[in-house]
Amino acid sequence: MTELELPISANTMVQLALRQLSVPPGQKVLLYDVSWQEFEAILDELGDHRGSRLAYDNGVLEIWMPLPEHEYDKEIIGDLLKALLEELDVEFLTLGSTTFKNKQIGQGLEPDQCFYIKNEAAVRGKKRLDLTVDPPPDLALEIDITSRTHPDIYQALKVPELWQFDRVQLQIKILQDGEYLQVNESPNFPGMPLKEIILQFLEDSKTAGRNTVMKAFRHWAREQKPL
Repeated sequence: MTELELPISANTMVQLALRQLSVPPGQKVLLYDVSWQEFEAILDELGDHRGSRLAYDNGVLEIWMPLPEHEYDKEIIGDLLKALLEELDVEFLTLGSTTFKNKQIGQGLEPDQCFYIKNEAAVRGKKRLDLTVDPPPDLALEIDITSRTHPDIYQALKVPELWQFDRVQLQIKILQDGEYLQVNESPNFPGMPLKEIILQFLEDSKTAGRNTVMKAFRHWAREQKPL
């Protein structure tokens, strides 16, 4: 990824109209010495309807633009997880790239996809989430193709499970004692070889097509449901 560092204040960037900032796909911009207030102002200035993603870590703001390949993998893996939860009859909530932030620790980010599963009922119907009082997502998905995953921020926000896909492998990590530990199975889907199955169906979708693959995956998922 091409990285452009702009050693200017965030306040200056807001005055220059951030909507005029063009970040080409596959590239990112870093802003330094960004206060929390400036971070909030930038979020307001950019708005919700944008293709760029943000991560904020104690004064450093990263803005990047995903490539189409990144979005394809994100959508297919996310859809496979949704289908699995539906076939298992598990209530869940997806919030996509919602901005999750915590002023108390000075950190925030926008995952590629996220799921509330065990804590779905705790956030059901809420229009706004405040991680100082509300639970974080149970599972976050990151596609490491055009962006750098920020496990330190996920750890600080106490997201229990993080999935990272880097074109070659899917890593499943769970939070233990404040740090991520790589595991073979998701605690949300015990006994299921999802690291291999998800990649198999993702690869199949590139030749067989999305709908064909989703039907086949739902059939597989139904076979995993306890009798």
